[in-house]
Amino acid sequence: MSKRVLIVTGDAAEVLEVYYPYYRIQEEGYEAVIASPQVKALHTVCHDFIEGWDTYTEKPAHLLQSHVAFADVDPSQYDALIIPGGRAPEYIRNDKDLPAIISHFLDADKPVGSICHGAQVFLALKDRSYFAGKTLTAYNACRLEVESLGAKYPEGTLHVDGKLVSGHAWPDLPGFMREFLKLLR
Repeated sequence: MSKRVLIVTGDAAEVLEVYYPYYRIQEEGYEAVIASPQVKALHTVCHDFIEGWDTYTEKPAHLLQSHVAFADVDPSQYDALIIPGGRAPEYIRNDKDLPAIISHFLDADKPVGSICHGAQVFLALKDRSYFAGKTLTAYNACRLEVESLGAKYPEGTLHVDGKLVSGHAWPDLPGFMREFLKLLR
């Protein structure tokens, strides 16, 4: 049976951080399932870095159809989890059904990939012990969130700690997916 990877996201997901893993997973012959607060066409965004700016810019990007609502996800039916960044994590983390999904993957020690602002989703978990002694990277603006989880924020932009793969931003996607797929195989 083919492995199944759940991708949790919502409106304002960074287009590269959701589409790249979605297609890469399928390219490997696995099933990729997009979950969001409700089933709908999600609006992704393009973040870019401009010389002289202290932060990134944002523009509308492609639509992406989600397949399942968080309330209808049975996480035991999936082998791994990916959490893309963008602005989606800041609001999907408030969904009442998301913490149980995230906790399942961490409790079962299944591969979990978090890139860019994806680490913000972990703040929805009441139990922060998942991150004690762990190293987790994220976009530099999320360093305080990572540290508030009890994790160490590393200098590098890509990190693997056990079954947790984390990346700084979309330029890290090749290494991020290489490491994630190693764990999934």
